[in-house]
Amino acid sequence: MKLIEASHNYLDKLLNDVIGIKSLLLDSTTISYISSITSQTNILNKEIYLIDKIGNRNRQRISHLKCIVFVTPTAQSIDNLCLELSNPLYSQYYLYFSNTLTKYQIEILASSDTYSVVKECQELFLDYLTLSDCLFSLNFIPTKHNLYSTNPDAWNHHSLNSTTNSLTALLLSLKRKPIIRYQSSSNLCKSLADSITHNINTESQLFNFRSSQSTPTLLLCDRTNDPVTPLLSQWTYQAMVHDLIGLENDKVDLRAFDNISPSQKQLLLSLTSDNDSFYTRNAFANFGDLGANVKQYVSDYQAKIGGNDSVKNIETISDMKKFVESYPEMKKLGNNVSKHVTLIGELSKLVDDKKLLQVSELEQSLASNESHSSDLRAIKEMIDSPDIPQESKVRLSILYALRYQKMPSNAIQAVVSQLLQQGIPQHRVALVYVMLNLAGADKRQDDLFMNDNFFSRGRSALKGLQGVENVYTQHTPHLSQTVDLLMKGRLKESSYPAMAPFSPTQQQPDASVYTYRPQEVIVFIVGGTTYEEARSVTLLNEQMAKEGSASRVILGGNTVLNSRQFLDMMADAATHFAPTVYKAPTNTGNAQNQQLLGNVPDLDIDPERLASAAKSWIQRVRDDIEDRIMI
Repeated sequence: MKLIEASHNYLDKLLNDVIGIKSLLLDSTTISYISSITSQTNILNKEIYLIDKIGNRNRQRISHLKCIVFVTPTAQSIDNLCLELSNPLYSQYYLYFSNTLTKYQIEILASSDTYSVVKECQELFLDYLTLSDCLFSLNFIPTKHNLYSTNPDAWNHHSLNSTTNSLTALLLSLKRKPIIRYQSSSNLCKSLADSITHNINTESQLFNFRSSQSTPTLLLCDRTNDPVTPLLSQWTYQAMVHDLIGLENDKVDLRAFDNISPSQKQLLLSLTSDNDSFYTRNAFANFGDLGANVKQYVSDYQAKIGGNDSVKNIETISDMKKFVESYPEMKKLGNNVSKHVTLIGELSKLVDDKKLLQVSELEQSLASNESHSSDLRAIKEMIDSPDIPQESKVRLSILYALRYQKMPSNAIQAVVSQLLQQGIPQHRVALVYVMLNLAGADKRQDDLFMNDNFFSRGRSALKGLQGVENVYTQHTPHLSQTVDLLMKGRLKESSYPAMAPFSPTQQQPDASVYTYRPQEVIVFIVGGTTYEEARSVTLLNEQMAKEGSASRVILGGNTVLNSRQFLDMMADAATHFAPTVYKAPTNTGNAQNQQLLGNVPDLDIDPERLASAAKSWIQRVRDDIEDRIMI
């Protein structure tokens, strides 16, 4: 159950089955899928003469070339393909689709092929973004496409269909027919489980793998069950890059940064290729170790250059030949060294500029320990400080609200008022209440902070004292505990009921499902996963491999979130819900708490105005995303 291997199997079929020089036509989605697992150079080495978009009608007619088409079976891509076939620019077409075609789509494609140029039509089931061997994304941008309908318990119809089809394709590409366990408190997870089960039953012939392997489990979780993990500052390389700069489809855009050389404006960070050994070794390294590691990387490069006899002693034609042969590899290494020095340098600047050492220490305290008086005092100081960015103040306030919502003496309303006093826009301050209404204690299924009883609170306190590398890495994603319980056969039926593709004579899962210890687990987080959770899964897989276990976990989500994207997703979702989402829920403090932070203003709840401001903000975010996608 390896994502890179499954993706490469389809890629090899796509590029190698058609003999001779050919063109390759893609759509915007399959471009992302392909670029995540191979390079343009590798594609061109497969006798691909031209790579272009199916929607580009300004292409030149090259009637002696064959053409490979790989697109998603969406209405737009099918329309573009029909136009292509009705006026073909190539002699033969080999059609490949990332997912199943409907009967209607097959019929309209056939009717468009008036010149009989289509020689082959296949479904490849590569309808997801491969980010590592155990991490995938559906490349879903929450602020561009609505995840929710008009209430937080219902899917947007298009998003449900898209997510269902992509996960079905994932299962087909891995050749796995799973038992499905889903978060019982989430209607989104329940609907998705129903929809995937329907797809598996409908396409039963495709899922007839006759495998001797044990049955895997597909675990469906809701992002709102753990809103803390995506809100925290990150301190490992991959996660820091995404949180502070942005890592979209393995690409880093530094065009907005000052003093960056032109060759470093757009960088690639990928765990799916063997071209960057430093990143492969250090993607999960703590920032404290990263500085020493990149320094050693630079020293090793300098030693290779300095000790390279082909550079020192170029006297004969033979010496020149040796130098020319070694130069590309040395140049590639030099470019890679420069890339990581640039990135780590920018991360260091951002850590200083955003005062992340101070901010993150409080974040970790709020996420991992309970100390209300000291946390409230620290929150007040952070909000008052002109050096702390506004978004950090909002995140800290949300973390405080999530942690202490059920504590009678909390000062959530006072904290909200203090944010307003600092001039933070109301639609961003309102996110404190939005988050409580959508992911607060009354909405979450699990005891995220382990505060339900005396013994849990004791474990929470000890968690910050035992086995922690440093104060900035105390937090462990809640997902780790859930996966651990599942693999030990201890995940409660009441919390995560089972659903499976059953025969007509079996409509309910057997009771043994709930004590079953799966060797293979596919976790999908509705709303998006994080690189912190991906790191936890990777380390778990490495540990199980060291112990000789055949067990394996892979993780995916609609997207891979950073803190800004998570807040923007929730802000965008709130604009589609009832106005009460902007109002303070119960347990948000009282008048006595208000006095703790002085005489400060209240949040003026005007839902229409707040929603309008939030929509304007989200539109700017969408424009920025579109700009990044173009690189």
